[in-house]
Amino acid sequence: MPNENISILVEQLEQVLLGKQQQIKLALSCIFAEGHLLIEDQPGMGKTSLSQAMAQSMSLSYQRIQFTSDMLPADILGVSIFDKQQAKFVFHPGPIFKQMILADEINRASPKTQSSLLEAMAEKQITVDGETYPLPNPFFVIATQNPSEQSGTFPLPESQLDRFMMKLSIGYPSQEAEMAMLKGQEKLTKAQPLPPCLNALSLQELQQKVDNISASDSLIKYILALVKTSRELDEAIGLSPRASKAILKAAKSWAMVQGRQYVVPEDVQTIFPLVAEHRMSRSTNQNTPVISNIILSRVNPIL
Repeated sequence: MPNENISILVEQLEQVLLGKQQQIKLALSCIFAEGHLLIEDQPGMGKTSLSQAMAQSMSLSYQRIQFTSDMLPADILGVSIFDKQQAKFVFHPGPIFKQMILADEINRASPKTQSSLLEAMAEKQITVDGETYPLPNPFFVIATQNPSEQSGTFPLPESQLDRFMMKLSIGYPSQEAEMAMLKGQEKLTKAQPLPPCLNALSLQELQQKVDNISASDSLIKYILALVKTSRELDEAIGLSPRASKAILKAAKSWAMVQGRQYVVPEDVQTIFPLVAEHRMSRSTNQNTPVISNIILSRVNPIL
Protein backbone atom coordinates (compact mmCIF):
# COMPACT_ATOMS: atom_id res chain seq x y z
CA MET A 1 0.00 0.00 0.00
CA PRO A 2 1.30 3.49 -0.80
CA ASN A 3 2.34 5.69 2.11
CA GLU A 4 -0.72 7.57 3.40
CA ASN A 5 1.02 10.95 3.23
CA ILE A 6 2.02 10.29 -0.38
CA SER A 7 -1.54 9.30 -1.32
CA ILE A 8 -2.94 12.48 0.25
CA LEU A 9 -0.26 14.57 -1.48
CA VAL A 10 -0.99 13.05 -4.90
CA GLU A 11 -4.72 13.53 -4.44
CA GLN A 12 -4.24 17.19 -3.53
CA LEU A 13 -1.92 17.89 -6.46
CA GLU A 14 -4.45 16.26 -8.80
CA GLN A 15 -6.84 19.06 -7.87
CA VAL A 16 -4.34 21.46 -9.42
CA LEU A 17 -3.17 19.46 -12.43
CA LEU A 18 -6.35 17.68 -13.48
CA GLY A 19 -6.03 14.25 -15.07
CA LYS A 20 -2.23 14.04 -14.72
CA GLN A 21 -1.73 11.54 -11.90
CA GLN A 22 1.16 9.75 -13.65
CA GLN A 23 3.10 12.98 -14.23
CA ILE A 24 2.47 14.08 -10.63
CA LYS A 25 3.76 10.79 -9.24
CA LEU A 26 6.83 10.96 -11.46
CA ALA A 27 7.57 14.53 -10.34
CA LEU A 28 7.21 13.50 -6.70
CA SER A 29 9.46 10.49 -7.29
CA CYS A 30 12.14 12.89 -8.48
CA ILE A 31 11.77 15.03 -5.35
CA PHE A 32 11.76 12.02 -3.00
CA ALA A 33 14.95 10.83 -4.72
CA GLU A 34 16.54 14.23 -3.94
CA GLY A 35 16.75 15.06 -7.63
CA HIS A 36 16.20 18.20 -9.66
CA LEU A 37 13.43 18.19 -12.26
CA LEU A 38 13.37 19.60 -15.79
CA ILE A 39 9.95 20.08 -17.40
CA GLU A 40 9.83 20.75 -21.15
CA ASP A 41 6.48 21.66 -22.61
CA GLN A 42 4.55 24.29 -24.49
CA PRO A 43 3.58 27.42 -22.52
CA GLY A 44 0.37 27.17 -20.53
CA MET A 45 0.53 23.47 -19.64
CA GLY A 46 0.60 23.93 -15.87
CA LYS A 47 4.34 23.73 -15.21
CA THR A 48 4.36 26.72 -12.87
CA SER A 49 1.15 25.66 -11.13
CA LEU A 50 2.59 22.21 -10.41
CA SER A 51 5.80 23.55 -8.88
CA GLN A 52 3.96 26.10 -6.76
CA ALA A 53 1.46 23.48 -5.58
CA MET A 54 4.25 21.05 -4.64
CA ALA A 55 6.04 23.73 -2.60
CA GLN A 56 2.84 24.64 -0.77
CA SER A 57 1.87 21.01 -0.16
CA MET A 58 5.33 20.18 1.24
CA SER A 59 5.72 23.38 3.31
CA LEU A 60 8.80 24.46 1.38
CA SER A 61 9.90 28.06 0.87
CA TYR A 62 9.45 28.86 -2.81
CA GLN A 63 10.80 31.31 -5.35
CA ARG A 64 9.99 31.63 -9.03
CA ILE A 65 12.85 33.07 -11.08
CA GLN A 66 11.93 34.20 -14.59
CA PHE A 67 14.94 33.62 -16.84
CA THR A 68 15.51 36.15 -19.62
CA SER A 69 18.25 36.77 -22.16
CA ASP A 70 19.61 39.80 -20.26
CA MET A 71 19.72 38.12 -16.83
CA LEU A 72 23.09 37.96 -15.06
CA PRO A 73 24.36 35.35 -12.55
CA ALA A 74 24.22 37.97 -9.77
CA ASP A 75 20.47 38.30 -10.37
CA ILE A 76 20.17 34.69 -9.18
CA LEU A 77 22.96 34.18 -6.66
CA GLY A 78 23.19 37.61 -5.03
CA VAL A 79 25.86 40.28 -4.87
CA SER A 80 28.37 41.75 -2.43
CA ILE A 81 27.92 45.49 -1.85
CA PHE A 82 30.32 47.70 0.06
CA ASP A 83 28.83 48.93 3.35
CA LYS A 84 30.36 52.23 4.45
CA GLN A 85 29.27 51.86 8.07
CA GLN A 86 30.87 48.45 8.42
CA ALA A 87 33.73 49.35 6.07
CA LYS A 88 33.47 46.01 4.29
CA PHE A 89 31.57 44.18 1.58
CA VAL A 90 28.28 42.66 2.71
CA PHE A 91 26.67 39.82 0.78
CA HIS A 92 23.04 40.31 -0.22
CA PRO A 93 21.51 36.89 -0.98
CA GLY A 94 19.72 36.40 -4.29
CA PRO A 95 16.45 34.57 -4.91
CA ILE A 96 18.19 31.17 -5.02
CA PHE A 97 18.15 30.98 -1.21
CA LYS A 98 14.84 29.10 -1.03
CA GLN A 99 14.08 25.42 -0.58
CA MET A 100 12.32 25.06 -3.94
CA ILE A 101 13.31 27.16 -6.94
CA LEU A 102 11.31 27.40 -10.13
CA ALA A 103 13.78 28.32 -12.88
CA ASP A 104 11.13 29.39 -15.38
CA GLU A 105 12.09 29.20 -19.07
CA ILE A 106 15.69 28.41 -18.15
CA ASN A 107 16.74 28.08 -21.79
CA ARG A 108 15.91 31.72 -22.49
CA ALA A 109 18.91 32.81 -20.40
CA SER A 110 22.46 32.95 -21.73
CA PRO A 111 24.82 30.00 -21.13
CA LYS A 112 26.75 32.08 -18.58
CA THR A 113 23.60 32.62 -16.52
CA GLN A 114 22.51 29.00 -16.90
CA SER A 115 25.88 27.85 -15.56
CA SER A 116 25.38 29.85 -12.35
CA LEU A 117 23.09 27.02 -11.19
CA LEU A 118 25.67 24.24 -11.63
CA GLU A 119 27.33 24.47 -8.21
CA ALA A 120 24.00 25.02 -6.46
CA MET A 121 22.43 21.93 -8.02
CA ALA A 122 25.44 19.66 -7.50
CA GLU A 123 26.67 20.75 -4.07
CA LYS A 124 23.78 22.74 -2.57
CA GLN A 125 26.00 25.77 -2.09
CA ILE A 126 27.10 28.80 -4.08
CA THR A 127 30.35 30.73 -4.27
CA VAL A 128 30.40 34.50 -4.71
CA ASP A 129 33.62 36.54 -4.62
CA GLY A 130 35.50 33.60 -3.18
CA GLU A 131 33.06 33.08 -0.29
CA THR A 132 30.93 29.92 -0.08
CA TYR A 133 27.35 30.08 1.17
CA PRO A 134 25.24 26.98 1.97
CA LEU A 135 21.75 26.74 0.51
CA PRO A 136 18.66 25.70 2.49
CA ASN A 137 18.02 22.04 3.18
CA PRO A 138 16.15 20.51 1.43
CA PHE A 139 16.96 22.28 -1.85
CA PHE A 140 15.36 21.55 -5.22
CA VAL A 141 15.42 23.15 -8.64
CA ILE A 142 12.42 22.66 -10.91
CA ALA A 143 13.31 24.16 -14.27
CA THR A 144 10.97 24.67 -17.20
CA GLN A 145 12.06 25.10 -20.76
CA ASN A 146 10.31 25.78 -24.01
CA PRO A 147 10.86 23.37 -26.91
CA SER A 148 14.24 24.10 -28.48
CA GLU A 149 12.74 24.88 -31.89
CA GLN A 150 11.08 27.99 -30.44
CA SER A 151 12.83 31.31 -31.06
CA GLY A 152 15.03 32.97 -28.45
CA THR A 153 16.26 29.81 -26.73
CA PHE A 154 19.78 28.69 -25.78
CA PRO A 155 20.18 24.88 -25.63
CA LEU A 156 21.24 23.61 -22.22
CA PRO A 157 24.77 22.13 -22.29
CA GLU A 158 25.33 18.48 -21.39
CA SER A 159 26.83 19.42 -18.01
CA GLN A 160 23.66 21.30 -17.11
CA LEU A 161 21.31 18.59 -18.37
CA ASP A 162 23.19 16.00 -16.34
CA ARG A 163 22.32 17.88 -13.13
CA PHE A 164 18.62 17.14 -13.67
CA MET A 165 17.63 13.70 -12.45
CA MET A 166 14.50 13.64 -14.63
CA LYS A 167 13.10 15.41 -17.65
CA LEU A 168 9.32 15.36 -17.75
CA SER A 169 6.62 16.51 -20.15
CA ILE A 170 3.12 17.24 -18.83
CA GLY A 171 1.32 17.19 -22.17
CA TYR A 172 -2.15 18.35 -23.15
CA PRO A 173 -5.00 17.50 -20.76
CA SER A 174 -7.73 15.07 -21.70
CA GLN A 175 -11.00 16.54 -22.94
CA GLU A 176 -12.68 15.65 -19.63
CA ALA A 177 -9.92 17.30 -17.59
CA GLU A 178 -9.98 20.43 -19.75
CA MET A 179 -13.77 20.61 -19.39
CA ALA A 180 -13.40 20.42 -15.60
CA MET A 181 -10.73 23.12 -15.74
CA LEU A 182 -12.94 25.45 -17.76
CA LYS A 183 -15.73 24.91 -15.24
CA GLY A 184 -13.37 26.10 -12.51
CA GLN A 185 -12.81 22.78 -10.73
CA GLU A 186 -9.06 23.20 -10.27
CA LYS A 187 -8.41 24.30 -6.68
CA LEU A 188 -5.20 26.36 -6.71
CA THR A 189 -5.85 30.06 -6.27
CA LYS A 190 -3.71 32.82 -4.79
CA ALA A 191 -6.47 33.58 -2.31
CA GLN A 192 -6.67 29.95 -1.12
CA PRO A 193 -3.20 28.35 -0.88
CA LEU A 194 -3.10 24.60 -0.57
CA PRO A 195 -2.83 23.14 2.94
CA PRO A 196 0.47 21.38 3.72
CA CYS A 197 0.51 17.58 3.51
CA LEU A 198 4.18 17.27 4.50
CA ASN A 199 6.82 19.38 6.16
CA ALA A 200 10.58 19.47 5.64
CA LEU A 201 11.14 16.79 8.31
CA SER A 202 8.57 14.32 6.94
CA LEU A 203 9.91 14.96 3.43
CA GLN A 204 13.41 14.07 4.59
CA GLU A 205 12.05 10.92 6.23
CA LEU A 206 10.56 9.87 2.89
CA GLN A 207 13.89 10.56 1.20
CA GLN A 208 15.60 8.29 3.72
CA LYS A 209 13.02 5.56 3.05
CA VAL A 210 14.00 5.65 -0.62
CA ASP A 211 17.52 4.53 0.34
CA ASN A 212 16.03 1.57 2.24
CA ILE A 213 14.07 0.26 -0.77
CA SER A 214 15.76 -2.99 -1.79
CA ALA A 215 17.11 -3.76 -5.25
CA SER A 216 18.31 -7.27 -6.08
CA ASP A 217 21.60 -8.02 -7.80
CA SER A 218 19.73 -9.09 -10.93
CA LEU A 219 17.87 -5.76 -10.97
CA ILE A 220 21.15 -3.84 -10.68
CA LYS A 221 22.63 -5.98 -13.48
CA TYR A 222 19.61 -4.98 -15.60
CA ILE A 223 20.39 -1.30 -15.03
CA LEU A 224 24.06 -1.88 -15.86
CA ALA A 225 23.06 -3.67 -19.07
CA LEU A 226 20.91 -0.70 -20.09
CA VAL A 227 23.78 1.68 -19.40
CA LYS A 228 26.25 -0.52 -21.30
CA THR A 229 23.93 -0.62 -24.30
CA SER A 230 23.69 3.20 -24.30
CA ARG A 231 27.48 3.38 -24.58
CA GLU A 232 27.50 1.11 -27.61
CA LEU A 233 25.02 3.11 -29.72
CA ASP A 234 26.43 5.51 -32.31
CA GLU A 235 23.33 7.72 -32.11
CA ALA A 236 23.56 8.20 -28.33
CA ILE A 237 25.80 9.85 -25.78
CA GLY A 238 26.70 7.02 -23.41
CA LEU A 239 25.26 7.24 -19.90
CA SER A 240 27.70 8.17 -17.15
CA PRO A 241 28.11 6.49 -13.74
CA ARG A 242 26.17 9.44 -12.28
CA ALA A 243 23.29 8.51 -14.58
CA SER A 244 23.49 4.88 -13.40
CA LYS A 245 23.09 6.02 -9.80
CA ALA A 246 20.20 8.30 -10.80
CA ILE A 247 18.39 5.42 -12.56
CA LEU A 248 18.64 3.20 -9.49
CA LYS A 249 17.59 5.89 -7.04
CA ALA A 250 14.69 7.07 -9.21
CA ALA A 251 13.51 3.47 -9.60
CA LYS A 252 13.61 3.03 -5.82
CA SER A 253 11.64 6.24 -5.35
CA TRP A 254 9.04 5.19 -7.93
CA ALA A 255 8.69 1.83 -6.17
CA MET A 256 8.06 3.64 -2.88
CA VAL A 257 5.42 5.87 -4.49
CA GLN A 258 3.77 2.69 -5.80
CA GLY A 259 3.72 1.27 -2.27
CA ARG A 260 6.47 -1.35 -2.57
CA GLN A 261 9.61 -1.98 -0.52
CA TYR A 262 11.53 -3.44 -3.46
CA VAL A 263 12.28 -2.52 -7.08
CA VAL A 264 10.98 -4.55 -10.02
CA PRO A 265 12.04 -4.24 -13.70
CA GLU A 266 8.81 -2.35 -14.50
CA ASP A 267 9.97 0.44 -12.16
CA VAL A 268 13.19 0.80 -14.13
CA GLN A 269 11.29 0.73 -17.43
CA THR A 270 8.94 3.48 -16.22
CA ILE A 271 11.60 5.94 -15.12
CA PHE A 272 14.39 5.06 -17.58
CA PRO A 273 13.23 7.36 -20.43
CA LEU A 274 12.83 10.29 -18.02
CA VAL A 275 16.25 9.81 -16.43
CA ALA A 276 18.21 8.81 -19.52
CA GLU A 277 16.77 10.46 -22.63
CA HIS A 278 17.91 14.05 -21.98
CA ARG A 279 21.41 12.78 -21.17
CA MET A 280 21.78 10.71 -24.36
CA SER A 281 20.12 12.55 -27.21
CA ARG A 282 22.41 14.07 -29.85
CA SER A 283 19.54 15.62 -31.81
CA THR A 284 16.68 18.04 -31.18
CA ASN A 285 14.78 16.69 -34.19
CA GLN A 286 11.31 15.70 -33.01
CA ASN A 287 11.25 12.90 -35.61
CA THR A 288 14.32 11.18 -34.11
CA PRO A 289 13.41 7.80 -32.54
CA VAL A 290 13.38 7.83 -28.75
CA ILE A 291 16.77 6.36 -27.86
CA SER A 292 15.69 5.11 -24.45
CA ASN A 293 12.95 2.99 -26.02
CA ILE A 294 15.48 1.47 -28.43
CA ILE A 295 17.70 0.52 -25.48
CA LEU A 296 14.80 -0.93 -23.47
CA SER A 297 13.78 -3.08 -26.42
CA ARG A 298 17.30 -4.53 -26.74
CA VAL A 299 17.88 -5.52 -23.12
CA ASN A 300 16.10 -8.44 -21.48
CA PRO A 301 15.17 -7.67 -17.86
CA ILE A 302 15.64 -11.34 -16.97
CA LEU A 303 19.42 -11.58 -16.84
